[in-house]
Amino acid sequence: MTRSASRYLPAARSLFQYTLAIAVVLLFANVASAQDAPDAEAGTAQKENLVLFMIKSLGFVFGPLLLALSVAMMALVVLLALDLRMSSAIPPGFVDEFTDIVNKRKFKEAFDMARNDPSFLGQVLTAGMSRLQYGLEDAREAAMNTLDAIKSDKEQKNNYNAVIASLGPMIGLVGTVYGMIKSFSVLAIPGVQVKPAELADGISHALVVTLFGVGISVPAIFFNAFYRNRITKVMMDVGHIADDLLTQMYHNSKKAAGGAAVGPSGASPSGTVPAAPTGR
Repeated sequence: MTRSASRYLPAARSLFQYTLAIAVVLLFANVASAQDAPDAEAGTAQKENLVLFMIKSLGFVFGPLLLALSVAMMALVVLLALDLRMSSAIPPGFVDEFTDIVNKRKFKEAFDMARNDPSFLGQVLTAGMSRLQYGLEDAREAAMNTLDAIKSDKEQKNNYNAVIASLGPMIGLVGTVYGMIKSFSVLAIPGVQVKPAELADGISHALVVTLFGVGISVPAIFFNAFYRNRITKVMMDVGHIADDLLTQMYHNSKKAAGGAAVGPSGASPSGTVPAAPTGR
């Protein structure tokens, strides 16, 4: 677990730095234009930064809520991006090295190699090889069960992107209703002259919350569809390769045992250890 968490630290640190840089650029986007603008008209109010205005319009309830949703979405996107890399699912050189070891009939070394590898292929092979002595079909079933468990874990994480995609517009709708109620409450006061600033405050709140809600929902929908297809592709590749390697190991073990498949430790189901091959 510690080794797995340490893999994500550089990516998380880079994500935080990029997010901070973008926030700084957005917050001070109009500083240069404000400095270059001539002060010809004295007494005119300086135009407020649009980003700061929108952040202020979000309020103390919807602002932190939408921020938490956006942070959760980015964390899920980065986590799934790291988990679903092809190098994490099928390490480079693993298949060739494993095949070479199996062809040399070093089954214990092949089992240890798969067990010590944290990749998807290593986990699937470990489960299948532990049942290989009971037959190829039993090994395939154990391997596919492990593959289904890995796929289910990734799909559960990806489903949260779908939840965020649904929550964004809903929160935006709640903010819209609240902002409109706030605006109409100003109009409903009898005998009081309506101030445009008070009326605009509720309307701006409604529009800004809706904008941010939809802004969070759109990328969440995209990443949910993208990772759903990615999970399917990666799991199919891992399943096909694992099945080929298990079949190859099964036939090599039968040759080594003189017709009976052997387990990872080199023992047949009856407990007898096959004789070493002659010639080399």
